[in-house]
Amino acid sequence: MGKSLKEIVVGSGAALVLLAFLLGFDLSVFILPVSLVVLLGLILSGRTSPLQGGIGLSGLNSGDDGKIAVVTFGDIGGQDVAKREFLEALTFLKESEKSAQLGIRPLKGVLLAGPPGTGKTLMAKAAANYTDSVFLSASGSQFVQMYAGVGASRVRQLFKQARTLAEQEKKSSAIVFIDEIDVLGAKRGKNHNHMEYDQTLNELLTQIDGVKSEHPVKILVVGATNRSDLLDPALLRPGRFDRVVQVDLPDKRGRCQILGIHAKNKPLSPEVDLEQVAAETYGFSGAHLENLLNEAAINALRKNHNQIQPGDIRDAIEKVMLGEKSNRSPQKAELERVAYHEVGHAIISERVRPGAVASITITSRNNALGYIRQNPQADQYLYTKDQLVGAIQVCVAGAVSEELILGQRSTGAVGDIEQATDLAKRMVIAGLSPLGIVGADVPGDILHGTIAQIIKEQELEVKTVLANSVEVIKEIASCLLSQESMDGDEFRALLKAVEQVS
Repeated sequence: MGKSLKEIVVGSGAALVLLAFLLGFDLSVFILPVSLVVLLGLILSGRTSPLQGGIGLSGLNSGDDGKIAVVTFGDIGGQDVAKREFLEALTFLKESEKSAQLGIRPLKGVLLAGPPGTGKTLMAKAAANYTDSVFLSASGSQFVQMYAGVGASRVRQLFKQARTLAEQEKKSSAIVFIDEIDVLGAKRGKNHNHMEYDQTLNELLTQIDGVKSEHPVKILVVGATNRSDLLDPALLRPGRFDRVVQVDLPDKRGRCQILGIHAKNKPLSPEVDLEQVAAETYGFSGAHLENLLNEAAINALRKNHNQIQPGDIRDAIEKVMLGEKSNRSPQKAELERVAYHEVGHAIISERVRPGAVASITITSRNNALGYIRQNPQADQYLYTKDQLVGAIQVCVAGAVSEELILGQRSTGAVGDIEQATDLAKRMVIAGLSPLGIVGADVPGDILHGTIAQIIKEQELEVKTVLANSVEVIKEIASCLLSQESMDGDEFRALLKAVEQVS
């Protein structure tokens, strides 16, 4: 029905309703049936409904009809292995004729798996520019609706729109990017409304199977997830998602690359050492590093600096790690307890790894009333028994320090105990506990008893060390209370001076 005809029908209907009202007809009995018919018509026609956020493709992002911002693989740092593997997969799409000569079956799908913020979406956009393809993106949650068949319909429309846009743009290929694909492609039969979920997944499988190399528009499906273990095996078999590319957290070298990319438009002081910053940010994703430099620039602006100083970056690291400074105003007795607690952590930390303390403070951030930040060490993925034991000692030192000086512990050690418990559990599972080598299904009572034993032993060891340093703790805590924070070098100098006097 053309637009003009629709307008005529709508106008005529409105005129008839108005005429009936003027003639005195009771229209109330017709309101509900007419409303239901109109709503049903909207649902069946695939038009946008305010009740469901749009049945058609209104919620899907085609990037201005397939045109995306210029993102290249050179703009993505810290993912050399992932980029190399992904680029190889894209070569089959970009050089399809050569691949066909060698008898290579074109890849239909690539799954990007890894933690949030590691650059999966950027890699998909870079792939579209690299292959000169139309780019359409959607989130897995956009396909899941309460109405039966809606999700499957959206999947069909997505692939149809990809081919249509490619033809309009006179391009030979399109990349369909589905973020959070674990929502759409979860194992069948696991969801409460499994029929709708299963129908949607089945349609996605059908559409991927329907991607033919002889079609004038070649489609590559790129999925992204941080929970690949939840995906249905049918989705991961060869011929669908042919490749799984791991996009992991960057190592030190990768973090340095990412920092260099995001620092291009920021005036850094010559004193800023990005390699040092990379070393201090173990476990940071690309998104965290971008936010770190942005927060550092905000700090520089707040302090009226013309350049970003090392102190601006240190404050930004603490903010990204621990959150914004809070407005809490603890009582004097609480501040003293926090000071004793953090000094206990710091002393044992220096004993376990000399030079470990980067800063110590009793300034509240997020849920922490105080904290110590440790100096970086080389990226590490394997830990010995002694290293895990040392880490447990650092965790329990705060509570032990409180008990030695104030006679009682407090709830401030809850987070420390949780961390110590996780470390002790890791020791048990890795066969580093008195139990020796055990299976992952070790009985709960034995597991908990062994964890408690490990933590108790390290508490006794820490108590022995700190009992000989009570006056040292009090002296350093007194200085900390007067200035609220101190850096690692200042702490070590004060520790050495106080120990010599004692």
